[in-house]
Amino acid sequence: MVRAQLLRGRGGTVNTDAWLAVAHHLAVFGVLAVLSAEWTLVRPGLSADGIRILARVDAAYGALAGAALTAGTARVVVGPKPSDFYTDNPTFWFKMAAFALVGLLSIRPTIRYLGWRRSLSVDGTTPTAAVLTSAHRAVNVQLAVFGSIPVFAALMARGIGN
Repeated sequence: MVRAQLLRGRGGTVNTDAWLAVAHHLAVFGVLAVLSAEWTLVRPGLSADGIRILARVDAAYGALAGAALTAGTARVVVGPKPSDFYTDNPTFWFKMAAFALVGLLSIRPTIRYLGWRRSLSVDGTTPTAAVLTSAHRAVNVQLAVFGSIPVFAALMARGIGN
């Protein structure tokens, strides 16, 4: 009975929007978690094992960002609110722009991490403290921009901006 209540909304129908919201929120919080892990890892003194972990964390970052985008898009397309609720709201587009900017800002660090892993496997070298400090700053910027996403999401969900 409890399971049936969890899977179904009022009237006994499957509550697709609720499950898409759950998937979307879990993916977004997952992105924040792995971005925070990168922030913790990318510091002077990063070890060879840390570089290997960082590569896996960064792969999870990409997968979770894709999941967040997929679930969010599904909510716009098949959710109970008409798609115009989203697409006609400038706040929605600010949220999308912030998400895209975080994605663009992640490209250079990802390329760096792949290079570090390659260098590690070729000759065992790890990045210098200066390179790590620079990469850490890049993660700081991603986190700063990421922080605007839930602000825009909360405003958008309440129709602010229309």
